[in-house]
Amino acid sequence: MINIGSHLSISKGYAHAANTAVKINGNTFQYFSRNPRGGSVKALNESDVEDFKRIVKENNFAPILCHAPYTYNLCSSNPNTREFAKRSIKQDLERLELLPCKLFNIHPGSHTGQGIEKGIELIVEILNDAITEDITSFVLLESMSGKGTEVGSKFIELKEIIDRVKYKEKMGVCLDTCHIFSAGYDIVNNLDEVIDEFDEIVGLDRLKAVHLNDSMNPFASNKDRHAGIGEGEIGLEALINFITHPKLKHLPFLLETPYDVEGHKREIDLIKEIIGEKNDK
Repeated sequence: MINIGSHLSISKGYAHAANTAVKINGNTFQYFSRNPRGGSVKALNESDVEDFKRIVKENNFAPILCHAPYTYNLCSSNPNTREFAKRSIKQDLERLELLPCKLFNIHPGSHTGQGIEKGIELIVEILNDAITEDITSFVLLESMSGKGTEVGSKFIELKEIIDRVKYKEKMGVCLDTCHIFSAGYDIVNNLDEVIDEFDEIVGLDRLKAVHLNDSMNPFASNKDRHAGIGEGEIGLEALINFITHPKLKHLPFLLETPYDVEGHKREIDLIKEIIGEKNDK
């Protein structure tokens, strides 16, 4: 069975988001830990959390992903920006201990002209402060497209960050299909080679989730523009091959395509229909 869902708002509560996931034929979803463009965060509602847990259990959900807001830049040259990221990540991880969600995804950040090595140093500094021995979540580094001064578009950069984190057993990776394609990893023509390279450098045991997106921009363009499934440069066949690959098919796949909830339902239904046909052959 494919584990698939989309990005959903928790503005009406966690239980509402979980019910929406079920309604669009998903068995997982991702959400922002707080306002994606700001720093505000609502207090948890005990009744909502209990309903959330019940829905997740009753519908046999795959792992759910909590996504850090875009305002977190762990390797900014601005110390106030880094301090905000550090404080917020610690708070987000504390909240996850109360929720049926143990995957926390972050963009490694943009080094803002300081260089990759300095960027990695600053990222590790924050992670080593935020990740404590008692947290039960995995902190996932998202693979990036390489636009501007982004850190994390190369597998080796993800590895270097993980290797320097004290509690590295709590570290993982979330691959984004649009990002890795745009970063120069040819998942269309050489999927097995890309998977083997990731396994050799980072380790497939660290791969915990996938952002499933097509790409508006061509291969190795280092641009981050998501397209609907089968509507971009990666194409439907290559994305289906990615989802059904024996080494990847157990993972949760989260849609971040430029559609609303109904659009995501259409994409989920399309993917499930094609995979069903493929499995029947």
